[in-house]
Amino acid sequence: MTKMHNGVPVYGRDVYATDAILDPHPHYTRMRDLGPVVWLPKQRVYALPRYPECKTVLRDDATFVSGNGVALNGFINRLSRGTTLNSDGAEHDARRKLVAHRMLPRALRAISDDVDAQAASVVDAALAKGEVDGVADVAMALPMAVVPDLVGWPRDQRDDLLPWGGATFDVLGPFNRHSLKAMPGALQMLRFARQVVRKRAMIEGSLGHDVLLAADAGQISHADCSPLMVDYIAPSLDTTISAISNALYLFAAHPEQWQLLRDDPALIPNAINEVVRYESPLRAFSRKTFRDKEIGGTTIAAGARVLVVYASANRDEREWDAPEKFDIRRDATRHLGFGQGTHSCAGQGLARLEMTAMLRALAERVKRIELTGPPTWAINNIIRRHERLPITLFSV
Repeated sequence: MTKMHNGVPVYGRDVYATDAILDPHPHYTRMRDLGPVVWLPKQRVYALPRYPECKTVLRDDATFVSGNGVALNGFINRLSRGTTLNSDGAEHDARRKLVAHRMLPRALRAISDDVDAQAASVVDAALAKGEVDGVADVAMALPMAVVPDLVGWPRDQRDDLLPWGGATFDVLGPFNRHSLKAMPGALQMLRFARQVVRKRAMIEGSLGHDVLLAADAGQISHADCSPLMVDYIAPSLDTTISAISNALYLFAAHPEQWQLLRDDPALIPNAINEVVRYESPLRAFSRKTFRDKEIGGTTIAAGARVLVVYASANRDEREWDAPEKFDIRRDATRHLGFGQGTHSCAGQGLARLEMTAMLRALAERVKRIELTGPPTWAINNIIRRHERLPITLFSV
């Protein structure tokens, strides 16, 4: 008999335990089978494992708010005040407008040729090397060549960006040993961002420089500048790295799908959506319920937290035909991998630009992607990506 909590089925396993991070999908399947709303006793949160409820919550930011934080621990929710992620309403809109003009199609077109050239260079280097780590040699290389300049991070201070960025996501999970281990890195990134702002060391003309000028003009406080710098750079790196490495793995595991893409490069936008649906870069974020609200037949009381499980929703059997099948011909445009509504990913246009450039460069030059050893997954409460991906790219 299923155990219940306030009329909601209980899922007793810890979905943030190491084994669940490494192999999460069986947990998501069991949660979806239990119902549209599931109680996680260890985190004391109502989890939403199915697609309709996740989409409903993401599109109702007046009821399910982000301003009290999206993490599952109060310390980080307090620390992340001042970010776009941790804000609502007019405050959120004002912060988002600081970057919106940088992410418009016209602005992205201005850098597209450079991104294409960088992607071609990354793929050529990987082909010359032979066996490579798909994460370090391919997936990381393009975002690291594009994002720090765009955000304005000092060029001589980038060695720690990737571990710091991963830590910044890891601490957004529950207060567990993974987040505790990541805490020093997340705090170091914030401390360094404060130093960059204090010294006004952002690259002139960059997004970070725009933020500083906005603070000078009184549009935001100077105290908000450093958390916003972190808010912009960490997601822009980690989610794109995740998506590119997942694409490499999936196309290596499904060579017939790679051949489809090479035969018809017009499928690249479809392929990007299917990669993000199949292996969502973000596992889940929480929201706080502002007022009593019924969802999935359950009344969630004001003050309670709900967990929007993007990765589970994107494989919901009730929403998708054959969701366990990776198929780039699928129309996966409605996936939740980049969020929905007001808090949808502000940088998804940039992520798509980078992924498009990378897949195009690969399709033009690589006839086969082959796994040459067992891949390993990163242990992170939030980000779903490979730690290491041994592959060989075979040239056309």
